[in-house]
Amino acid sequence: MAVVYRIPIHTEQDIVLARQTGRNIAKDLHFGNIVQSRIATAISELARNIFLYAEKGSVTITPIKQGEAIGLRIVAEDHGPGIGDIRKAMEDGYTTSGALGAGLPAVKRLMDEFSIQSIPGRGTVVTVIKWSD
Repeated sequence: MAVVYRIPIHTEQDIVLARQTGRNIAKDLHFGNIVQSRIATAISELARNIFLYAEKGSVTITPIKQGEAIGLRIVAEDHGPGIGDIRKAMEDGYTTSGALGAGLPAVKRLMDEFSIQSIPGRGTVVTVIKWSD
C-alpha cells in the first residue's frame, strides 16, 4: 500500500484529473460506488479550493491500512493566502468567492476523518481519510 499519487493543481483540468484518480484508486480498493462518489466529490472540492484561492498546490492520494481496515488518505496542500478564520470557513454557506459555500463543511461530512491547518500568508493543508465500510 505504499503507492502515493500526487497531482499538481494548476488548472481546472487538474481538478478533473485528481477527481478521476481518486475514484479509480477507490474502485481498485473495492470501495462501493457511493463511497467512490463521496471520495471523488471531496477531492473535487479540495482541488477546486486550491485552484480558486491559492492558484496552485497539490492533492496527494495514498491508500492506507490500519489493522484490517483499508482507507484512502487525501492531502490537499497549497502555499496560498491561507484561511484567516477556519471556524467561519467551516460554517455551511460561508464563501469568499460567491460560490455555494458548501466546500469544506461538505468535505468534512463526506469523509470519516478531517483536519485542517492554515497559516494566513503561508498556505493551507487539509487532510481527510475515508475508511472502507
